[in-house]
Amino acid sequence: MVRVTAPNPVIPVPPADLPRTLGELRAAGHRYRTVKQELRDNLIARMRTGADRFPGIVGYEDTVLPEVERALLAGHDLVLLGERGQGKTRLIRSLAALLDEWTPVIAGSVLNEHPMHPLTPASRAQVAEAGDDLPVGWLHRSMRYGEKLATPDTSVGDLIGDVDPIRIAEGRTLGDPETIHFGLVPRTNRGIFAVNELPDLAERIQVALLNVLEERDIQVRGYQLRLPLDLLLVASANPDDYTNRGRIITPLKDRFGAEIRTHYPVDLELELALIRQEADLVAEVPEHVLEVLARFARAVRESPSVDPRSGVSARFAIAAAETVAAAALRRASLLAPGAVAGSDDEATRPEAPVARIGDAVSVTSTLRGKVEFESGEEGREIEVLAHLLRTATAETFRARLAGLDLSGFTDLVAEGTVIETGELVGSAHLLRQVGTVPGLAKVLDRLGMGDAPIPAEAAAGVEFVLEGLHLTRRLGKDVTESGRTVYGGRG
Repeated sequence: MVRVTAPNPVIPVPPADLPRTLGELRAAGHRYRTVKQELRDNLIARMRTGADRFPGIVGYEDTVLPEVERALLAGHDLVLLGERGQGKTRLIRSLAALLDEWTPVIAGSVLNEHPMHPLTPASRAQVAEAGDDLPVGWLHRSMRYGEKLATPDTSVGDLIGDVDPIRIAEGRTLGDPETIHFGLVPRTNRGIFAVNELPDLAERIQVALLNVLEERDIQVRGYQLRLPLDLLLVASANPDDYTNRGRIITPLKDRFGAEIRTHYPVDLELELALIRQEADLVAEVPEHVLEVLARFARAVRESPSVDPRSGVSARFAIAAAETVAAAALRRASLLAPGAVAGSDDEATRPEAPVARIGDAVSVTSTLRGKVEFESGEEGREIEVLAHLLRTATAETFRARLAGLDLSGFTDLVAEGTVIETGELVGSAHLLRQVGTVPGLAKVLDRLGMGDAPIPAEAAAGVEFVLEGLHLTRRLGKDVTESGRTVYGGRG
């Protein structure tokens, strides 16, 4: 059996022209700054140049980000409060990009001590002895971010530190500071430390953070040791009224300089932008299908059948988009068992995987676990989601195709003709049933497919029109025992 291990992260190599001793560092004019001063200066520099301050953060430009910027400029530790899937962790991690790319440290220091500002007795003695010849190492900003997911089994030792029994066994006395094994917080000294889901941290463990936030130091068991830590502490939490697992104790809340509320995308365009940015799509998903999924996510979020305290994560719409893309890829693969990639022969050319509106039906069952329903809806979860999906489809149909003459489609079935589609109906078969339809070119143009869509894109447009006409009561629809969908007249 081969043992699989996670790949080691690539640690950037410092440029060769950086100072290597304390004397060289002083000669280069380096100035010591605290982490919060560093973040403030770099944030102001980006503001003045117009550079992107928080890459990859969508929908917070006018609401959350200005509050985060004010907190950083004020030098405040902060807690982000919001429902699940609102990008709290991503926002916290993006703060590390505001640190200097490289910062000097005393070579070998576990606390990332600055050569001009040593903390521990051992480091102060080392600086006094070596003077300007003190070796200087360089730490990349990616190594200055620490994070801990709060869990009930987290200990003070994990966060702050504890006595190292191995060092005691080596002959050191209990009063020797060198016997301390420092925890995650002091090891992130001169960086940013994040605690995710802070209320899940036991209250007695939260007490250990009080000194870190106010006095900026740590206490380890009975040691008379004061280490003035230099860091920005950031936390995330769900609203107090949602979780019964715990709470942020009042003294700790009071020590955070800023409490910032996050939110879901405020409008449809931002929801769409988030899906486009985050979804890893294995097939083409047309814009009108993405819009249906964005409207669907917003409808679920606002539904009285869904517990509003739990929220509906942005991951819901992202997973939905990835699911319909996977459905399109599955169809294309199953319909072309003898296909040859790159073939010029239409009979052996594989069908391009393009998602259709019918592919969205599967998300009602695969994603129901992402939604917490009100207790009265037990057993009706899929029914509720299916209704909301139909509503989102109808709204998108009206928004995209309002004012177009679609009589060419209704005339197709006026005399008893039916059009069959479904999960495993190929694009060519669907288009042959429809033939040349007056108004199809305008429909495809409205749906953003251009003047020369490929057959799979045209089939996606046709299926969307058929489903929209059914939802607006202009076409009938039946689902056969084999799972195929048949559109026909309403008679």
